[in-house]
Amino acid sequence: MKRDEKTEYIATFDVGTTAVKGVLVDETGCPAAALSVEIATLFEGDQKEQDPQSWWDTFRKISLEFTKSVPSAQIEALVMSGQMQDLIPLDQALNPVCNAILYADGRAGEQAKRIEEIVGAERFLRLTGNRCDGSLPLPKLLWLKEHRPALYARTSHVLISSKDYLLARLTGVCAGDVIAASTAGAMDILQKRWSGELLAAAGVSQDLFPKLLAAHQRVGSVLPEAAEHCGYLPGTPVFAGTGDAGATTLASGISVPGQYNINLGTSGWVAAVSNSPLLTQEGVFNLAAMPEGRYINVVPFLNAGNVHSWIAGVMAGFAGREATDFDALGVLLTQSVPGSGGTLFLPYLVGERFPVLDPDARGCYIGLTPRTTSADLARAALEGVAFSIRQGLERLDAAPESVSLIGGGGREAVWCQILADVLGREIAVFRNAELLPAITVASAALLGLGKISCYEQFTASLGGLETCVRYTPCIGSGEVYGPLYERFCRLHPALRTLW
Repeated sequence: MKRDEKTEYIATFDVGTTAVKGVLVDETGCPAAALSVEIATLFEGDQKEQDPQSWWDTFRKISLEFTKSVPSAQIEALVMSGQMQDLIPLDQALNPVCNAILYADGRAGEQAKRIEEIVGAERFLRLTGNRCDGSLPLPKLLWLKEHRPALYARTSHVLISSKDYLLARLTGVCAGDVIAASTAGAMDILQKRWSGELLAAAGVSQDLFPKLLAAHQRVGSVLPEAAEHCGYLPGTPVFAGTGDAGATTLASGISVPGQYNINLGTSGWVAAVSNSPLLTQEGVFNLAAMPEGRYINVVPFLNAGNVHSWIAGVMAGFAGREATDFDALGVLLTQSVPGSGGTLFLPYLVGERFPVLDPDARGCYIGLTPRTTSADLARAALEGVAFSIRQGLERLDAAPESVSLIGGGGREAVWCQILADVLGREIAVFRNAELLPAITVASAALLGLGKISCYEQFTASLGGLETCVRYTPCIGSGEVYGPLYERFCRLHPALRTLW
């Protein structure tokens, strides 16, 4: 297709857990090109890692496709969102000293306990907006120091978000945004700066940590050597961008208490916004937001889309099909009935951080009978995630007035209906939701370039909720799911001694 030679574009990326997604958008948010490339996660027991080089290789591949589609002279800036709460140690030359330790990896539980004992649980909560646990990067850094001292000795820089590694490769600058840095367990969430008190408690130097920026602030420019590998012009501005929760929350359009957004990615969360951190509810994670002075209140789940992928693979294996045959799972789900014949599934495949903080918990089925079908097993898995999400909504303060859904899980229509039925609320599901975070983060670059006055000026132009498919609760669904939900809430307390 012939492009307007006067049109300028923002190259945007979302560096997720399962894929890197790139979208080339114009200044109105209209995509000119989009590409998603899967990346691998490395598992060793309960440890979960990724090779940062795979992020860079995938980013380069997408970028080179973009610059075939649009002349690099018409790409005016780069900006990204990415997974948060990782530990990414780099040496002095900005090369990874080891694999990135991912957010879902809770190996640093003992280190977290020691940091919390030194600082005090309530003090840690007041400083960071969050509880201290072994999934946070600060305890993970202490774990690296104690268990991999040779690697720690080579570490000159620590990054928190996958996209920040790409920023460092592009610009030579180690920087991070305050949204992703909120997950580090080391940032004063009110002051938006690294806390000397917390770093001292862990016995690590602040010099390791990146410069903190707002999403719309410029990190630097594309270096000549990076431009040669990626196809962009040297000197192209690169902006800080945001952790994925910041982009997703902005894309969902929630702006006042009572509006909630569900994200169904590999992991998931329920998000709301407020004018201050929510410190009174156990399990609520607090992040700085892209608009300054606001906060995102998040109930995070380790198990969401990964459960969908797992059950799709299991059912495909039974039928001799490809593990990624999600269409076949969709057909099977249409044969299921609400309540799955009384079968319940506890969806803690990789441990869980909410509604329980238990890295050792595992998934299980309860209530199997000779009449249980494959359709029951498939549906029960997705109902289990929906029950966890209901527990998350009940933990947040304001009564739900509206609930939207974003993320790849929104493509599974039966799952969307399950969520509406379990929550007893209409669910507005964004079309093309897997690309929205990457498109929305373009607002940070446009704000940084002075082309818009606020984030909302751009996101309002994307169409809003009229682009949604709406799912309303079926009549009688509360009678089915109410008793099952009560049983579900009792499962982990009854089973936790078995792990």
